[in-house]
Amino acid sequence: MAKYSLIPGGVKPGDILTVMLKVTGTDPVTGAAMLECCMPNRDGGEPAPGLVAIASPAVPLPAQENKVPVSAEIRQGGTRYAHLIEMTRGLEPIRTAVVHPVDCNSLVGAVAAARAKLIVPILVGPEARIRAAAIQAGVDVSPFELVATQHSDASAIEAVAMARAHKVEALMKGAIHTDELMHAVVDQEKGLRTARRISHVFAIDAPRYPRPLFITDAAINIYPTLTDKRDIVQNAIDLAHALGIAVPCVAILSAEEMVTESITSTLDAAALCKMAERGQITGGILDGPLAFDNAVSLEAAQTKGIVSAVAGRANIFVVPDLEAGNMLAKQLEYLADAHIAGIVLGARVPIILTSRADKIEARLGSSALALLLARHVKH
Repeated sequence: MAKYSLIPGGVKPGDILTVMLKVTGTDPVTGAAMLECCMPNRDGGEPAPGLVAIASPAVPLPAQENKVPVSAEIRQGGTRYAHLIEMTRGLEPIRTAVVHPVDCNSLVGAVAAARAKLIVPILVGPEARIRAAAIQAGVDVSPFELVATQHSDASAIEAVAMARAHKVEALMKGAIHTDELMHAVVDQEKGLRTARRISHVFAIDAPRYPRPLFITDAAINIYPTLTDKRDIVQNAIDLAHALGIAVPCVAILSAEEMVTESITSTLDAAALCKMAERGQITGGILDGPLAFDNAVSLEAAQTKGIVSAVAGRANIFVVPDLEAGNMLAKQLEYLADAHIAGIVLGARVPIILTSRADKIEARLGSSALALLLARHVKH
């Protein structure tokens, strides 16, 4: 049996909760073990305390079964995101244009990031729809500035104009398609282009991987050229530096480790490593081509006779194309209990790019990335 205090914001199916338990004693009547618990709520507020009682089995297990060894592995997801958010403590939140937040998920995510002191949201979109979504989600948007637009395309154009005018320091994707937002961002005359190719990075908190893990590019560049990949790699290295990783290890992924003209990604990998040697890519250690198993497992690399400073130690995984990267990231999320945050780099401001299905953890993690990157660049 369990007794919980009310969790503000409620809990929905599919939410991932971190619960801390402490055994405090036993119930004198039932003999049940009593545990104090602390459970965070969905929207980034204060944890909710509670009490859990666990009863012993009514019938003792047979002696033979008692002798069967039992092992358990406890893996806690989201710890790296918690660390990212902790790194932002003391930093001034970034003014962020939330583009077209007309559904509950995007609006609740923006409000949660504001409560966590990661962003100061400026809501850009149709006022009536934003307020209707706020009522449906049960959140108060009255403390936040609202810039009214007629439709999603106008929301993207207005948010980009605000960034060009230095009225905001970041953009956050709301209930708008990525291509519609990015169309305004990459506009040649009125967009947010820089000399660097714009790219996307997934920051992935994989509980079983012992180090930070980034996948690029899995959302913007569909079939990047070698020149595109140079910028994609440099963008990811710069992000790693902003997060305190002084010399990230970069694995250029392919289907195999040998350079062969029949697999273009192996040629690109070899060229990127040579570009790093010549100073065209700086700040990280590159190696490739590497198959995924060699990038994550030193044992696998040693078995294949691969001598590499990156194998088994990779932080950044550079995929051949968007399809491979998107599948890899989603596989980690749904099959390996990974948490995924996303950010677009190479524009004049960071762009917090999350899926409409993403949970609060992803939106907070992405906001923390943007804040750390913005403050790192500024200083």
